[in-house]
Amino acid sequence: MSLGTIIHAGLVRPTRLLRALVLMGGGARTAYQVGVLQALAAMLRLQAGGPAKFPFQVLVGTSAGALNIAYIASAANRGLEAFGDLSLFWSKLRSRDVYDLDVPRWVRISRIAAALTLWRHTRQRGALLDNMPLVDTLHRTISLAAIDEALAMKAIDAVAITASSYTSGVHWTFCHTERDRKHEPWVRPGRRAEFQPLTIEHLMASSAIPFLFPATPLWVDGHAEYFGDGSMRQVSPLSPAMHLGAHKILVVGVGQPQRSGIIGLPDNSASRGPSLGGIAGHAMASVFHDTLQADVEQAQRVTKTLQQLPREISAVLPYRNVEVLAIQPTQSLDAIATQHAQLLPKSVRRALGGLGALKGGGGGALASYLLFEPPFVQALISLGEQDAYARKAELLAFFSS
Repeated sequence: MSLGTIIHAGLVRPTRLLRALVLMGGGARTAYQVGVLQALAAMLRLQAGGPAKFPFQVLVGTSAGALNIAYIASAANRGLEAFGDLSLFWSKLRSRDVYDLDVPRWVRISRIAAALTLWRHTRQRGALLDNMPLVDTLHRTISLAAIDEALAMKAIDAVAITASSYTSGVHWTFCHTERDRKHEPWVRPGRRAEFQPLTIEHLMASSAIPFLFPATPLWVDGHAEYFGDGSMRQVSPLSPAMHLGAHKILVVGVGQPQRSGIIGLPDNSASRGPSLGGIAGHAMASVFHDTLQADVEQAQRVTKTLQQLPREISAVLPYRNVEVLAIQPTQSLDAIATQHAQLLPKSVRRALGGLGALKGGGGGALASYLLFEPPFVQALISLGEQDAYARKAELLAFFSS
């Protein structure tokens, strides 16, 4: 979080308190966010003594977190029921609804055969997996018109999706409000924003995991650029919410509580170095290595500094305090994925198994991004609910006036 971002955000003077929800990326791991939000909805419903309006005004998402944000935005007019709708969506989701990989059974026999087969798929599509099933799933389940309706009816104020340009190397935030033309986009080193209606293409671009899913072209600055996963080069995940005027930010990540053992040394000989699965898991963790904690600490530090200023000085400064609450898994999602890796689609298990990418401690790390299967999803949702209830007092305080 740069000081420039905080100063610029401080100049934005909303007429009412704005709460933002920021959801980070991580493939199938983002099922964890569903559990956190489901528990939050139950808390707020109990506190209100019945149905309550939608609790966030600004929604910001990255990668698969962007898909969750878009779904919630499309159901925001339903109030807290939006989170239940999201949970129902995930309960019906399967890996075949997200991606496809067609490989013959014999590829598991030889690493050379597996490598050649995957190389051919990558040459044909520009990525290992075919994500056209996800295009169909998003068109069926996310109503862009419903997002516009939620904006028009003031259920939400803004929705923002992040993506990374392979063409220019710039990290973009695409924002949508009821009146996009009235807003000035922001420009920071390596980061830009633009106000425009969101499309399924924006969601596909934001969730295009490098090497696994193909890049998606988007129109920016009068020309087409190719975009990939918004987690890449994401140096300031809280910045969009602050630029859009948020006073309070709830951010839900899906990172590791710790990464010891993720490399996955073979059990029989540690001297042989990490397995291919360990290297692949480490590479994926590097792509999704969010700077969330550092960004949260920076925002909290600056806000604390502003709060310590004499009242007569802070009253005339054009800055505002921003409260940030971050929730991340308290257990290793890689370890949970290892217990469910056998549920990966057979074609994926053949291909990755043939390469040895599912062996060793890191195999679960790689699988955790691709396991859109009910047992793994439900395990993550349960963990999200557990972690949210463990911080119930903080969450309810966050929603106090």
